[in-house]
Amino acid sequence: MLSVSKETLRRWDKNNYLKPIRHPINNYRVYPAFSLKKFEQLGFLFDNNISINEKPLKDFSLIELFSGAGGLALGLETAGLKCELLNDNDRNACNTLKKNRPGWNIIEGDVSQLDFSPYKGKIDVVAGGFPCQAFSYAGKKLGLKDARGTLFYEFARAVDEIKPLICVGENVRGLLNHENGNTLQGMISVLDELGYDVIPPRVLKAIFYRVPQKRERLLLVGLKRGCGLNFDFPQPHKEIYTLKDALKKGRLFDSDVPPSPGQLFSPMKKRVMQHVPPGGYWRDLPIELQKEYMKSSFFQGGGKTGMARRMHWDEPCLTLTCNPSQKQTERCHPEETRPFTVREYARIQTFPDNWEFVGSLSSQYKQIGNAVPVNFAREVGYALIKTLNAYYSSTMQAKEEMQLAI
Repeated sequence: MLSVSKETLRRWDKNNYLKPIRHPINNYRVYPAFSLKKFEQLGFLFDNNISINEKPLKDFSLIELFSGAGGLALGLETAGLKCELLNDNDRNACNTLKKNRPGWNIIEGDVSQLDFSPYKGKIDVVAGGFPCQAFSYAGKKLGLKDARGTLFYEFARAVDEIKPLICVGENVRGLLNHENGNTLQGMISVLDELGYDVIPPRVLKAIFYRVPQKRERLLLVGLKRGCGLNFDFPQPHKEIYTLKDALKKGRLFDSDVPPSPGQLFSPMKKRVMQHVPPGGYWRDLPIELQKEYMKSSFFQGGGKTGMARRMHWDEPCLTLTCNPSQKQTERCHPEETRPFTVREYARIQTFPDNWEFVGSLSSQYKQIGNAVPVNFAREVGYALIKTLNAYYSSTMQAKEEMQLAI
């Protein structure tokens, strides 16, 4: 919840900054809720705010670029936005979209070849998870032409040609510090030149938005200048969901996860992983097995806590990657010594069980691992609907007042 290491917690314990109690059975440190009140980012746990799922007052439209397998689009659709166009250059991802939403307008291919001018003034939201690519900034105020050669340029070009009320970029947390923060500042500068006021970007933790996964996404939200738009980031939920909620019948799903294909560990890795307890990683192996598995990395610094990692039923899953058995980022099932299956991967990303993925096994893992969690996207969608409802209401009121005046 705080995104700090165990070492930081231990230091806080020694300094009496946090005062844990000991669990009577396993002697683990337990932090009472009142001890977390000092952390501003967890203040929502102690207030009485209730998240309200706003219904759209009219059909609000969406165009999404770099759409992948549809996690963001599906979540925004669930909230009430209507998808008018989706684009991606990955054939399997586009086929996944077509299979699940044959009524969507899906264009496969290079985004640079698309003409968005027919949609000018007709779209409420343009969204996209553009890759994090550097471009020259050096403290100067940038315009659209300075971003050429990057996929952010194509996102900004779409915004420029469409002129939506709101543009939403989502990205990894690393964008905050990419090129010492210059990349993000350059993006903000470009959108400013295009006539958009950018809300201070924020990193949101998916665990606070009904997602059983420790995933973080940065949101970059621009509001069309002069329209009187106001946007509030989605209200976090107090309830945290775990891997058990993802894969078992319960609070998130009304059945256990259905069977599906999945990768297997190599015989050597399976021999290693069977010694790792739930919630553990390579340091929980016997010392000789640690050395065998880690090789030269055993003698280097750093925790390398993602290696030989087995998940725990009672915790949210670690962030899924494009490959569940890659050595740096293993994601092992909590009981069985194997990676997660495709449907388990999809559950952890909160895709519904009827959302089918097209392509090879590795392609399906990649599509799911790169996706925005559906429940997280839905919460972002509710926040967008709230902004658009307020704008629509004020616009209709202004029209009525004008007619009365006439």
